[in-house]
Amino acid sequence: MPKKNQEGFTLIEIIILIILAGILLPAIVVPFMAGIKGSSEPEMATKAMYLAQQKIEEFLKYAYDQPALAPVALTPYTPTDLPDYRWQWSIALVDSNFNLVGVDLGYKRILVRVQDPERRTYEIWAVVTNFP
Repeated sequence: MPKKNQEGFTLIEIIILIILAGILLPAIVVPFMAGIKGSSEPEMATKAMYLAQQKIEEFLKYAYDQPALAPVALTPYTPTDLPDYRWQWSIALVDSNFNLVGVDLGYKRILVRVQDPERRTYEIWAVVTNFP
């Protein structure tokens, strides 16, 4: 009696396939998921820098001698217009090398910090002068 050419997989082959898939699938999925999670970081950084730049522009609209640019220590974090983003700022008297000084030499340094939802901090610095 001739043997028929049977096609298909045996139970052993299917079990081996399932075991290999169980080993290899996590090795593929874990880095993929980490990449997906990290893909939001550039968007959060862009939003944080936008908020910091917005605050700097708000301060830069004032002349050097306006009360809005009076020296102020680093403020506590306050909420922004975007949920989960927070900012703080300080205005300090500095010299021409941007070192903190206690007297007015014609330079004020503005520092704005913004925290994103994952608590990464972004900073923008600006200097306002009293010179023409």
